[in-house]
Amino acid sequence: MSSPAHAPSAPERAKMRELTVRGIILGGVITLVFTAANVYMGLKAGLTFATSIPAAVISMAVINRFKNHSIVENNIVQTIASAAGTLSAIIFVLPGLVMVGWWQGFPYWTTVAVCAIGGVLGVMYSIPLRRALVTTSDLPYPEGIAAAEVLKVGDSEKGSSHNRRGMRAIVVGGLASAGFSFLTNLKVAAAEVTAALKAGPFATWIGAGASMGLLGVGHLVGLSVGISMVVGVVLSFGVLLPTLVWGDESATASEEAVRSVFIDQVRFIGAGVIAIASVWTLIKILKPIAVGIREAAIAAGKRHAGKKVDLTERDIPIQIVGATIALLMLPIGFLLADFVNGTAIHNSTHLMVVSVAFILLIGLVVAAVCGYMAGLIGSSNSPISGVGILVVLVGALAVKLAYGPADGSETKALIAFTLFTAAVVFGISTISNDNLQDLKTGQLVGATPWKQQVALVIGVLFGSVVIAPVLGLLQSTFGFAGTPGAKDNALNAPQASIISKLAKGIFDNSLDWTYIGWGAFIGIVVIVVDETLKRGTAGRLKLPPLAVGMGMYLMPTTTLTIALGAVLGSLYDGWAERSGGDVEGKKRMGVLMSTGLIVGESLFGVIYAGIVGWSGDDAPLAVVGEEFATPAKFIGLALFAAAATLLYKHARVQAEK
Repeated sequence: MSSPAHAPSAPERAKMRELTVRGIILGGVITLVFTAANVYMGLKAGLTFATSIPAAVISMAVINRFKNHSIVENNIVQTIASAAGTLSAIIFVLPGLVMVGWWQGFPYWTTVAVCAIGGVLGVMYSIPLRRALVTTSDLPYPEGIAAAEVLKVGDSEKGSSHNRRGMRAIVVGGLASAGFSFLTNLKVAAAEVTAALKAGPFATWIGAGASMGLLGVGHLVGLSVGISMVVGVVLSFGVLLPTLVWGDESATASEEAVRSVFIDQVRFIGAGVIAIASVWTLIKILKPIAVGIREAAIAAGKRHAGKKVDLTERDIPIQIVGATIALLMLPIGFLLADFVNGTAIHNSTHLMVVSVAFILLIGLVVAAVCGYMAGLIGSSNSPISGVGILVVLVGALAVKLAYGPADGSETKALIAFTLFTAAVVFGISTISNDNLQDLKTGQLVGATPWKQQVALVIGVLFGSVVIAPVLGLLQSTFGFAGTPGAKDNALNAPQASIISKLAKGIFDNSLDWTYIGWGAFIGIVVIVVDETLKRGTAGRLKLPPLAVGMGMYLMPTTTLTIALGAVLGSLYDGWAERSGGDVEGKKRMGVLMSTGLIVGESLFGVIYAGIVGWSGDDAPLAVVGEEFATPAKFIGLALFAAAATLLYKHARVQAEK
């Protein structure tokens, strides 16, 4: 893909200001806002939003007013804010300690330490993956590419007609996306339409979401991923869900009852698919990972010997990476030992060794898998909570096997210990899910990897000190649904609820492994189909197993919108190829418009989260009540369809100028 601004040459890069004090300060300020907003929205709705693109936009608006600013300095700002915002996804695990009754609140320094250590490990683990999954990979990295396009257009020369049109495409897409989100929060237009479909003894649940941001993500991830996700939806909602509710009147009694069967049963089948697909993905990328580690060591050796290595290939030296990982095992061991001190757990030394080894090894696995998933579909849409489920499953089994038989008091302590250990690994997975996306952005704008990696560590530290007090404030103000002292407007924290139930189910033997086993079998079948398609069509056709698993695990209100965006993006690219002329330039205009869709919804999400937190009202902008719900569905779908049509027409007009 060509870009609206040329990639800086080596001499130009050497003169650019990159890792600056003002950039670090601005990144920290943005972090405070975005992390707090992400913690709240994650606990309330089970979703967090990507912060890299909004941070890039804000950074350009501020830093571009100073002299000697550069695209790579703006990139550092978005990197810091992005790392901190992504780390907030650790809330998918930590509240489980309150839900199982082990913690009454969130101990500040313990919470900070878990977030910081897990996050820094995530940065370290992702460094040797950069060459394997970013530099030499053809993964789409939708948000990484989108962030790079935003930075390039913002840094381009003002007199260029092409750049003005590119920025206009971003702005128009952003305003349309933010405007639509505003209407849905006024409640005059519905953000989704859902229904339970019944036919005789069968029933299923289906839904369609109206999200401009997800539409933009679909355009960027491409048609093969979109189709694969639809296959996952068909398997979950067209086959598995109707089968599981067949003839069960209680399961088909209402839309909520059918939906709960998906959440409590079918989603675990999807988790099984993701598990097998993750293992297969890891097996396939083991060789490139090994090559990446070897090349990192070679580059470090050249620098040590005084040989010149290009700025864009300079990672933090692999020796420092390895030493940092090893040293961080010491505070992890201390945290785990402090956690079990005074509890009913005995034989803790053996348990500590197993748990530290679990964090060390499983952390590397989830770093690779999450990085791959982020490259495939984008960090904000990766099923990171599905990875959390798998981490808790494996962790609980490891702890149970290492500890042996346990009585009632020991069992409760072991459940809490498993969640605490999983929280560290989850910190690794959340950061790895974002870091490679940021490093892709850096690659596209000519950033220096080691400086960006330092910025990622800084972002993790900023986020760690913010997450702890925000979690404590929200827990004391609202509480979590189903826990003692929870208010009427308690936060649902859906992922933490599922994960804590999983850990409990393993230790008290109440977990049904059948669903995960089904998922593993389906995953194997999908892998075989994918490999057969790729070999039979020379790679033209494929069915990415992880994308299928995502389609099975996520709600169709998310999945189908991404798939629609993929189809529209494919149709737009087909038009660009048929029309001739500057084909790549025309395609880029579609990318920029899609980028605007993501920017607009993300920025509005930040603003709306602030309004909700300030007002204490679940729907502070609503101007109509529940009686308007039905008209709002028709209005929402009509406006969504009209907006998508007009936006793509606008992109074509801009591309042809």
